[in-house]
Amino acid sequence: MTAVAAGVLAPADVPVVPTALTWRDHWGALRMRLNIARHAYRVEPGLYRVGSPSAVSPVLVTANWKLTFDTLRSNLAGVDAWLLVLDTKGINVWCAAGKGTLSTTEVCRRVIESGLMDVVDHTTLVLPQLAAPGVEAHAVQAITGFRVVYGPVRASDIPAFLATGMRATEHMRRVTFTVAERLALTGVELSVAWRPRTLGMLALVALASGVGRWGFSPDAVISRGGIALLVGFAGLLCGALITPVLLPWLPFRAFAAKGALVGAVAGAVLYALVAPAVGGLAALGAAVAVVTITSFVAMNFTGTSPITSPSGVEREMRRALPFQMAGAAVAAVLWLASAFVGKGF
Repeated sequence: MTAVAAGVLAPADVPVVPTALTWRDHWGALRMRLNIARHAYRVEPGLYRVGSPSAVSPVLVTANWKLTFDTLRSNLAGVDAWLLVLDTKGINVWCAAGKGTLSTTEVCRRVIESGLMDVVDHTTLVLPQLAAPGVEAHAVQAITGFRVVYGPVRASDIPAFLATGMRATEHMRRVTFTVAERLALTGVELSVAWRPRTLGMLALVALASGVGRWGFSPDAVISRGGIALLVGFAGLLCGALITPVLLPWLPFRAFAAKGALVGAVAGAVLYALVAPAVGGLAALGAAVAVVTITSFVAMNFTGTSPITSPSGVEREMRRALPFQMAGAAVAAVLWLASAFVGKGF
């Protein structure tokens, strides 16, 4: 698909996009959920149309991250509309509004450069509600002549929103963070597991686990190193999967603290399981590591939720990181020391 460049347009010049998604679209969405080439998944900014829009059809503004674009168009079956795609650098609406790529300037630029005035007779732009932090509606109208109307939070509500004369219900305005919505973000957080840097670090930890008072032992690499790998993946799963699922029921406001609590429970279970094999000192190091990793991963999840503000995320990181670094240091000392004292592997 190719967006329309600047110039005098006729409706037929604007490319049509289907509302039905293909298997390639679904495959691409799965890759995005797993954080594979995520920032390269974008469409060309410009003007598109769904159905057979006329000069009075609504103009829906969206981001050029393809997952956002596909979510919008797949909810517009039976709707005739113009889609004005902004250059948000391949970032979704909510994040782009916070980072400044979905901005007043970009909305104005795209309205002018797309030739939108050539194909519509009205002066209304429907922006996603979550775009509001990045856009000054009065400035858009002053520069382009188009007034901004904020649509619903979810693309699935757009047909009903348009059918009722662009009147949003309370449900359409409410931001939710259900279990399904939280789990949709888990793949991105889990993607750290297959990054080359992570795999390299785990390999070094496994090899280091083979060194002890016995010298270097391949058997120790397998036994102690295997436990070290288990610790890493347990912390990742507890922070990126279990903590988000239990989020509303966990005490504490800070995500790092919520994750630490989940990690403490997992660490206690892990201690009981591995202490007979590697000794109490090593098991204690493993438990501390699980708490630390879970807390860190859960804290990272803060930035993907609608619960905290950017300043809140930064404040939590400043407070939690020193404790997490100390936990990592303690875990490493206990784990390495256990290879030279106490029970063998």
